[in-house]
Amino acid sequence: MYTQSFNVQEGAAAVVPAPAANAPSAAQQRFDAKVSADTKIEPQDWMPEAYRKTLIRQISQHAHSEIVGMLPEGNWISRAPSLKRKAILIAKVQDEGGHGLYLYSAAETLGVSRDQMLEALHSGKAKYSSIFNYPTLNWADVGVIGWLVDGAAIMNQIPLCRCSYGPYARAMIRVCKEESFHQRQGYEALLALMRGSKEQQAMVQDAVNRWWWKCLAMFGPPDADSPHSAQAMHWGIKRISNDDLRQKFIDATVPQAQLLGITLPDPDLKWNEERQHYDYGAIDWDEFWSTVNGNGPCNKERLATRVKAHDEGQWVRDAALAYAHKQQHRTQKEAA
Repeated sequence: MYTQSFNVQEGAAAVVPAPAANAPSAAQQRFDAKVSADTKIEPQDWMPEAYRKTLIRQISQHAHSEIVGMLPEGNWISRAPSLKRKAILIAKVQDEGGHGLYLYSAAETLGVSRDQMLEALHSGKAKYSSIFNYPTLNWADVGVIGWLVDGAAIMNQIPLCRCSYGPYARAMIRVCKEESFHQRQGYEALLALMRGSKEQQAMVQDAVNRWWWKCLAMFGPPDADSPHSAQAMHWGIKRISNDDLRQKFIDATVPQAQLLGITLPDPDLKWNEERQHYDYGAIDWDEFWSTVNGNGPCNKERLATRVKAHDEGQWVRDAALAYAHKQQHRTQKEAA
């Protein structure tokens, strides 16, 4: 999932503002009552500092994931096989950048600045979804990212539209609409390849083999090993557990794979009539945590590319700020 808040060490929360003074118990009671009634918490409302810290960690990491997630697919814009595919991919990468901006704006309502969040990302203190630390080796990878990676993201993000924090929930409504479109784009691209040559079909199968298990790990560790989940669910930030989301994703994806004509790389994958769900094999959590901790195949490359783009874009931000100041001065002068 794009919101793996569990993979950020508590010591990395340098972006969190100083704790507010202890609130009276009445404020805590009002907060608890709102959460229990499924009423949105808004920026002006009192909230526990732990709730605020959890949201900053989760929303900023989600935003980082959208921004860094532009890189694996952005590499293929110049190599897309047709003008149509190029236009689709450009639009998708642009959408991901927009998602990052929505989410940074939502996090800013919690009292953290965008500069603080970006500094945490660029210094390596803040994390982003580990799925983006793997290479895209061929064009089929782009389709698989749309189908499986975005599909897994949607499965996690739709419940976030009901998150207890209002700005996050409202941002997620538009994000989910666009991510759903991305998932269908990815599936359609793979369908076109599977209707092509044997070499193209083999390319799709190879890409699925490499990405399947990594996508299952996106939902986070088993519930028993996910220390933040229980509290996040109590607060209404999280609505469905890691294991339940993973199961929903598998159940929805297997029929799609059958329609594509590809085989999911899990010999233990089979329908369980008693459970009315698919059983599946063991996930390699050692690989997952190794990648989360900075040892994936593209961790250093992704972060270096992101920092380089940010530094080289400084002149654009400076120019925009200078223009805004000029316009403000002109407006004030005219008003006078």
